[in-house]
Amino acid sequence: MSNTLRLWLLVQEMIPTLNISNTTPGWLEKDEVNGFGPEFEQQPVDTIYPEESPESKIIMSCRARANPPAIYKWKLNDMEIDLSEEGSHYSLSGGNLVISNPLRTEHVGKYSCLATNMFGTVVSQEASVQFGYLDFFSLEERGIVHVKEGQGAVLLCAPPPHFPGGLSFRWMLNDFPSFISLDKRRFVSQITGNLYISKVDSSDRGNYSCMVSSPSSSKSVFSNYIPLKSLAERPIRKYPADLRVKFPDTTALVGQNVTLECFALGNPVPDIHWRRMGKEMPYNHEVRMAGAQLYLHNVQFDDSGTYRCEAVNSKGKDFHYANVSVQAFPEWVERIRSTEKDIYSSFTMSCIAKGEPQPQIRWLKNGEPMDRTEMRFSRLKFDDSGMYQCIAENRHGVIFANAELRVIALAPKFERRSQKNVLAPKNGRVVIECRPKAAPRPTFFWSKDTELLSNSTRVFIWLDGSLEILNVTRADEGRYTCFAENDLGKANSTRPLLVTESTKITLAPSNADVNVGENTWMQCAASHDPLVDITFVWSLDGREIDLHKDSAHFESILNGSSNSKLLIKNVQLKHAGHFACTAKTQVDNITASAHLVVRGPPGSPGGVRILNKTDKSVTLQWSRGADHHSPISKYTIQYIDQFSKEVWKTATTSPADVEGNAETATVVNLFPWTEYEFRVIATNTLGTGDPSRPSPKDRTLESVPVVAPSDVGGGGGTSRELTITWTPVQPQYYYGTNFGYIVAFKPREEFEWKRVAVADPGAKHYVHKDPTIPPLTEFEVKVKAYNSQGEGPYSLTAIIYSAQDAPYEAPANVEGRALSATAATISWISLSQSNIDGYQIKYWRNHEDSEGGAQRVVALAMDNHTKLEGLRSNSEYLVEVRGYNSAGYGPPSKRIKIHTKKPPPDRPPKIISTKLKGKFVNIAWEQVEPLNNESSIDGYRVLYKQKGNPVPTLYTTSKKYIELPLPADGEYVVEVRAHTEGGDGAVAQISVQGGGIIPTVSLRVSSLLLVVLLLLNI
Repeated sequence: MSNTLRLWLLVQEMIPTLNISNTTPGWLEKDEVNGFGPEFEQQPVDTIYPEESPESKIIMSCRARANPPAIYKWKLNDMEIDLSEEGSHYSLSGGNLVISNPLRTEHVGKYSCLATNMFGTVVSQEASVQFGYLDFFSLEERGIVHVKEGQGAVLLCAPPPHFPGGLSFRWMLNDFPSFISLDKRRFVSQITGNLYISKVDSSDRGNYSCMVSSPSSSKSVFSNYIPLKSLAERPIRKYPADLRVKFPDTTALVGQNVTLECFALGNPVPDIHWRRMGKEMPYNHEVRMAGAQLYLHNVQFDDSGTYRCEAVNSKGKDFHYANVSVQAFPEWVERIRSTEKDIYSSFTMSCIAKGEPQPQIRWLKNGEPMDRTEMRFSRLKFDDSGMYQCIAENRHGVIFANAELRVIALAPKFERRSQKNVLAPKNGRVVIECRPKAAPRPTFFWSKDTELLSNSTRVFIWLDGSLEILNVTRADEGRYTCFAENDLGKANSTRPLLVTESTKITLAPSNADVNVGENTWMQCAASHDPLVDITFVWSLDGREIDLHKDSAHFESILNGSSNSKLLIKNVQLKHAGHFACTAKTQVDNITASAHLVVRGPPGSPGGVRILNKTDKSVTLQWSRGADHHSPISKYTIQYIDQFSKEVWKTATTSPADVEGNAETATVVNLFPWTEYEFRVIATNTLGTGDPSRPSPKDRTLESVPVVAPSDVGGGGGTSRELTITWTPVQPQYYYGTNFGYIVAFKPREEFEWKRVAVADPGAKHYVHKDPTIPPLTEFEVKVKAYNSQGEGPYSLTAIIYSAQDAPYEAPANVEGRALSATAATISWISLSQSNIDGYQIKYWRNHEDSEGGAQRVVALAMDNHTKLEGLRSNSEYLVEVRGYNSAGYGPPSKRIKIHTKKPPPDRPPKIISTKLKGKFVNIAWEQVEPLNNESSIDGYRVLYKQKGNPVPTLYTTSKKYIELPLPADGEYVVEVRAHTEGGDGAVAQISVQGGGIIPTVSLRVSSLLLVVLLLLNI
C-alpha cells in the first residue's frame, strides 16, 4: 500500500462520525422501510338519487391501496360524519359509505373520503349527493289557442318542478301515442319544451299535450290538453320571418357536444342558415332538424366564436348573434410523484395545471390545508415526511394529485453481489459505476490497486460517484475501489478492469436498387475480442428495425457469429432510405451503412383546386407528385358529392384520357348546383399511386330543374278540402336555390287550371281549401318543380277526388253500466250519416287522471255498443263517444259517468270438509267475509272438470256446500270461488279421484285435517 493511501485511510478513521439516529422516526431507523401511504384506487362520484327509486340506499365508493391498510373517515360539507351515532343512516362497508333510507332534508351535500395509515392521510375528491325528481303537471285546464291559418303559433310546455335539468320533450296530438313529427314547419325546443309552428294550417287543429321525460329516471309526465283552433282566412296572408327561438351565449367544455337552437315563424316557412362570423364553420358541425339546430360535436378551443343564424322567406328576414365560448376542466401538465429524499437535502414539489380559466393551486399535507403556494424545501427534516396533495381548481371542477414524501437517512451500503469484471475497449471509453444506498449523499474517492486517483485529462470522478476513463490502454487494467462516506458511516466496493480489443467492420452493406414488391438483401460482418459477445442491429433512417413486429418485410440471418444478412421482403416505397448495420458488444459498437432505392407507383399529386366552373363541368389544376423513379403515364380524376355518402366515383373528363405530363383537366357530366370535392390519382408502369388530398368543396352553377315529382295523387282529407300528394324531388335534382313546386289542378269538366306555388322543397302534399267544393268531386292534378332559374316539366296528370264531410253529429243516448270491478258496457244510438267509418270511445278516471292520459277504443260503424275492460275497481270514469271517417272526427257526445264495482274478496273460500255420500261427493267451505272495500257475496261458483278435458261444468249455489256426482274413474278438479257484483274472487281447488279416494289440495290452504276426515269416512 502506498504512503498516500495509508495516510488517506488514517485520516478517514480519525474523523468523528455524527450520530443523528436519535432524531430519526422509529419507522425510519432501518436501512429500508417497508410499506407505503394511501393511494386512491376508487373515489366517490356525483350521485343523483331518484326519489322514486326502489333502492333504499346510496353507496359512495372509496378504496385506497395502502400498506398497512388504510382507515377510512367521511366528511359531509367539511364536517366529519359520526358513524357511531345511534339511529344514524350512515354505515361503512370497507371504505364505502352507505346511506340507508336517504332523506332529501338530511343527506344532500358534498361528501369526501379520508384514508389514513402510519405514513399519512389523503382526502378524496368531493362528490355531491342530490335527489332527482319530476313532479306532475298542474291539473289546471289549459286555455284554447286561436290562430289564423298562415300565422305562426307557440304552445308553451311549462314543465313541472324537477331535478336535474336536461329534460327531453315531445308533443302529442289528440291521441297517445300519436306524437307529432318534427319538420321544417314544426319544432320542439329541447331547452324550454315549447312547440313552435311556423305556419299554421288546418291539419294543425286538435288537442296538444306536452310529454316531459327525466334523464335520472324512466318517468314521463303529460300536460293537460291545449286546444289549438285554426281560423280559416281567405286569401291566406303571408308574414315575414320572425325568429322566436334564439340560442343564448353558450359556454361549453372541451370535448362536450353543443346544440344551438334557432327557429322562426313566417309564411312561407322560413329557411334557417348558419354561419360563424369571421371564420369558416367548424369541420365538426352538423345542421339538424331542417336547420333549426346547429350541432357541434366534441368542441375544441378553435370552435369558439360568434355564431349567427338567419331566417329567410320571400317576405323578409330576421337574424340573431350569440357567442360560443369553449373552456376546459383542469388538466395536469406536471403532477407530483411519490419520492424518497435525503435528510437535509433541498427539494421542490412541482405541480402545474392548465385549464380555462387558469386553475388555482392549493396544497394539503395529511389532509390538512397548507398556507403556501409552492412546496419548496431548502433543508428537509423528518417532519416533512407525509402524504401531500396538490389540488387544481377552476369554476368547472377540481383535480387531485397525490404523492408521498419520505425523508430518509442511511449510512453508505453497497449491494451484496458478485463483483464481475468490468470490460473496456482498447482506445475506447469506460465508466465504472459507484451506486451505494446512502443519505445524505456521500463523498466519493477512488483507488486503482494501491494508488489513490484524482481527476485528470483521462480520468474523471462524477458527482454520482462513477469513474470515467478515456483512451483506455492495457496499462489501465487492475482493481478499482470506490470509497463512499457520509455522516452516518462509510463503505467501499472493488471491481476488476480488463481491456479488450476494439470491434471493427470487416464487410459493409452495399447499395441496392429494386422495384416495389421485390426482395433484396444486405450483408454485414465484423471482428471482435473473444472475451465479448457480438450482436448485429439493423436500422432504417436512424430507427431500429423491429424484426418481430416487421417480420413481414424483414428477416435477419446469422452466417456464423460475426456475420449478419438482412433479407428485405416485398419491398415497399417506405423502405427506401439509409440502412445501417451496427455491430454491438458489451463494451463498444461500430456502424456501417448503405442506400436502398425503391422504384414504385407515383406519389400523391398536390394542390388540387378548381380553376373555373359551369353548371355541369369544372376545370381542375394540380401539381405533380413524386414519380418514384418511373415516369407518370396517366391521371385518373375522382369525385365525391354531397349526396354520395363518402363513396368516391371516377369522373368523366375532357379529354377522356389525361396524359402523364398534364396538370389540368375538365370534368364533365356533373349535376348543377351540387357541392363536389375532387381528387387526382397518378399511374405509371409500376402501378397506381395514392390519391391526392381532396380539393376544397365547391358548387357547380345553377340550372333549370328537369325532374318532375312522381307518384302524384291524393284525395281524402278534411271536409271541403282537396288534398294533392306527390313524392318530392330528390335534393340532387334541385339544380338551384329557391326550389319549390307548382301544383296545378281543375275539376275534370273545366278547362282552366288553377296554379299554386309551394315553397318547401321537402313538401309532400298541398291542401286546397274551398267551402264551395262539393264532397267527392273529381279533379285532374299535376305538379312540377321550379327554382330561381325557372320551371321544369309537369308530371303526368292524375285523377283524384275531394274530401268527404266529417261527421257533423254527436252520438246520442250514450249510456253506460258497470259490469264488474274491471269491466263496463257502453251503448249509443248510431249516427244517421252514411259515411261513418266507426266510433271512438274515450274514457279516463274522473279525479285521478287527466284527459291527456285518457284511453281510447274504437268500434265498427255497424256497432252501437262496446265493452270496456281493464278498468280500476271502485272508480268513477268519464266516457264520451264520437264518430269518425277519413275526413276526421265528429263532435263528442255528452260525457257520462260510470262507477265501477268494488273488487271481489282476494281470499279463497276455506274448504272444511269433503265427504262421500254414495255416488256423490259433498264439499263444504267456510263463508268468505268481505272487507269494507270489497263487494258483498252473492253466492259461489263451482267449476267441475276432468283433468286434461278443456270443457268444464259450472255450478252456482248460494249455500256453503255442494254435492257433485262421484266419477267412476279418472281424476277431476273442483274449483270454488265467491261470486260478487264486482266479479269472482280467489279460487280454492281440490282433486277428486274416481273410485272413492279423494285426496285434497288447495291453492291457498293445504290442510292435513281434511285428509284425516276423508280417511275416517272411508
